[in-house]
Amino acid sequence: MPVRRLKPITPGQRFRVANTFEEITASKPEKSLLVPIKKSGGRNNQGRTTMRFIGGGHKRRYRLIDFKRNKPGIAGEVKTVEYDPNRTAFICLIEYTDGEKRYILAPNGIKVGQKIEQGSGVAPEVGNAMPLIEMPLGSLIHNIELQPAQGGKICRSAGSYAQLMAKEGKYVAIKLPSGESRFILAACMATIGSVSNSDHSQENKGKAGRSRWLGRRPRTRSSVMNPVDHPMGGGEGRNKGGQPRSRNLIYSQGQKTRSPKKNSSRLIIEKRKSIRNK
Repeated sequence: MPVRRLKPITPGQRFRVANTFEEITASKPEKSLLVPIKKSGGRNNQGRTTMRFIGGGHKRRYRLIDFKRNKPGIAGEVKTVEYDPNRTAFICLIEYTDGEKRYILAPNGIKVGQKIEQGSGVAPEVGNAMPLIEMPLGSLIHNIELQPAQGGKICRSAGSYAQLMAKEGKYVAIKLPSGESRFILAACMATIGSVSNSDHSQENKGKAGRSRWLGRRPRTRSSVMNPVDHPMGGGEGRNKGGQPRSRNLIYSQGQKTRSPKKNSSRLIIEKRKSIRNK
């Protein structure tokens, strides 16, 4: 079972639902693929807070991930499946036949020793990356490019995937996890399969301290602030405060904020599922 409920021998474990990490095969990362991360604490170059509720957290090092999969014709072997503190998905270390090592997002079901390929003409198997035009209809895909050779931008979080629905000329139609259907250039690359750690949504931190370890400070609700601090603040008792808006008067909580003049709107076939029926 990928997640487990802890026996509550301490108060912080009472509601904890933890990952079993059964898929993880290595505890130490590849040193050549690590770079340092400098934390800002939500401050800009003048030392002023521009992003609230950020600060603290455990020290991390960034794992360089290959989102482009730009080694056509060169096969690779999965060496390890590892935990990445910078993302919800697991990653796996690939060693190619030319000796180069790279990290990629680990697909669901990938195993150590498995061979993977990328480029045109490869088999549509889990972990292989190929142009969208060459994939069979109905394929589950992730790490999808929006522009050719740009690198994957869509469906990179734990458990996410899109489905290839149709092919029309130089475009293919895909259905995204949000429910949105849209066209993408057929020359763009994507990876077969869904992203690993699909039970991430079932996890429960169990205590506030775990959020602090992740660098997240306590968030104050807007409705309990004063009018000088937030558009939704003030009033006697519990007030709704009119239209839900952010601190900068931008609509929030499911209200539409997408620009009607956005260029990519012409590629959207069906809009995403709305939180509110408005």
